[in-house]
Amino acid sequence: MSRVVSFVILAFFTLFVTCEKSNSTSPVNLGYPYQDPALSIDQRVNDLLGRMTLAEKIGQMTQVDRGAIVQNPNHITQYGLGSLLSGGGSSPEDNSAGGWANMVDGFQEHALETRLGIPLIYGIDAVHGHNNVGGAVIFPHNIGLGCTWNPDLVEEAGQITAAEVAGTGIDWTFAPCIAVPRDERWGRTYEGFGETAEINQMMGAASIRGLQGTDLAAPNTILACAKHFIGDGGTEGGDDQGNTQLSYNDLYNIHLAAYVDAIEANVGSVMASYNSWNGQKVHGSDFLLNDLLKGELAFDGLLVSDWAAIDQLPGDYLHDVVTSINAGIDMVMVPHDYMNFISTVSTAVNSQHISEARIDDAVSRILKQKFALGLFENPYTDAMYTAGVGSAEHREVARQCVRESAVLLKNEDQILPITGEWQQILVAGRNAHDLGAQCGGWTISWQGSRGNITIGTTVLDGIMEMAPATTQVTHSTAGYGAENSDLAIVIIGEDPYAEGSGDRDDLAVSAEDRAVIDRIDSSGTPFIVVLISGRPMILGDILDRSSAFIAAWLPGTEGGGLADILFGFYTPTGKLTHSWPRDMGQIPINWGDFDYDPLFPYQYGLENWGIEY
Repeated sequence: MSRVVSFVILAFFTLFVTCEKSNSTSPVNLGYPYQDPALSIDQRVNDLLGRMTLAEKIGQMTQVDRGAIVQNPNHITQYGLGSLLSGGGSSPEDNSAGGWANMVDGFQEHALETRLGIPLIYGIDAVHGHNNVGGAVIFPHNIGLGCTWNPDLVEEAGQITAAEVAGTGIDWTFAPCIAVPRDERWGRTYEGFGETAEINQMMGAASIRGLQGTDLAAPNTILACAKHFIGDGGTEGGDDQGNTQLSYNDLYNIHLAAYVDAIEANVGSVMASYNSWNGQKVHGSDFLLNDLLKGELAFDGLLVSDWAAIDQLPGDYLHDVVTSINAGIDMVMVPHDYMNFISTVSTAVNSQHISEARIDDAVSRILKQKFALGLFENPYTDAMYTAGVGSAEHREVARQCVRESAVLLKNEDQILPITGEWQQILVAGRNAHDLGAQCGGWTISWQGSRGNITIGTTVLDGIMEMAPATTQVTHSTAGYGAENSDLAIVIIGEDPYAEGSGDRDDLAVSAEDRAVIDRIDSSGTPFIVVLISGRPMILGDILDRSSAFIAAWLPGTEGGGLADILFGFYTPTGKLTHSWPRDMGQIPINWGDFDYDPLFPYQYGLENWGIEY
């Protein structure tokens, strides 16, 4: 064999190996300007857009749930899909951080096999930590974080959530929710930070800063999504996906303010809301989405629909697609019948019901975020962050969030903090040793569930850990044995729920919880009540009968933070972000109402254990 032939074979083999290695990390560089990270994002977007066919553009506007694609992942390549998501509970069989990373990277490989090698952007509802993933840290839901009144802590929680999400190969969270819940009957009340614009402005912007950081291309940052635009927390009767009957001034002053701050914080995406405003579905409102959000507020990011939300528009499917995209929706969360969606958009463009200029604008907004995230250079999971999912350091921050979110509403005769003088303590109530209950909805599954659903510390676990060595702690879910105890701690509250099924016309404490309290009260043993709930509840005489009362909201996996308060290792500082109603007849009740007379007012919370100096 001649030297020339040997050189040619060696050169070909080197090129082949180089290409194979390149394919394992990013698309082969074809020398196009959009593949040059030295160029500006606008230059790269314009170059790539100019190379795309209509079919490729429509593919970028299509978001599909993993459950609809997992059996046919080659469809990612075939249809040039721009995005996948995991709805609540849409998880891989291996629901670990590594299992998620392997799944997402596998989908990404199919995207990079397309003609132009445009990577996927993967979305998920990481709304209180990376809550779909087994073993991830679960933070308190937003209602609890709001009660901290500590935006720096909320920003830190966002940073940790971003790192854990990035550790599973995912680039985009549908969070924060900056809804302003105005009626506690609404099952999504816990997803907002509180009942006023001010608390959502403060905490929404902090969460966005934590999730996105100062550089979206950094390996530990992800794209945030302010949701749900607009008025979702103001529906009549607290009906999920209902009608928000408000003047424009009230809509603007109450429900829009947090979006102004979110856009100032450079939020990269916004999700449209299911609800209607004065009878018109937001997903079809040209005024709200184009004129207000993209026009007056100058939002230049990506506007995504909610789950199958365009299907709720009046008319046939073609009308739904045309109306929503022309109103300003850039990416449609289909989430299942993607082939029908793609063909319908194509028909609408070819029949000039949707202009090519509108398609180009939508795709430009999508590509802009993909370039900003650095997906063209680093499309796969950074394993360094995979190992950090659920770490002790992350859990300690979540525990601090629990400490600061708890609101002390009563402390008669300073029974708290608990000291060593109490020799026998009974812990009772069905939520005392139930990790799923204290995490609430949007945890592992969409609606959440009771039981040992992930890794964490229950309130009982925390009490057992933090109680003085001289104190004996016993546990009875039903409250038996109180007569043999010096003190009882009763953990009561709601079952897990999410949107829709969480809507309630009666927010009274359950009969089961009342029976436990009755049993303990009849023994004569003093008792402390800790309420685990996604909203203020109607307490009846429970507050008067208890010696102390703590609103703990939905604290997540680190229940030990509540034990820290009970035993005085942390002095409670939480303040209400919801006015607490006396009875159902007062709902809706909000700060600033005429004849405002709640049981506890907005921003109430005992300091210094309620001791007056």
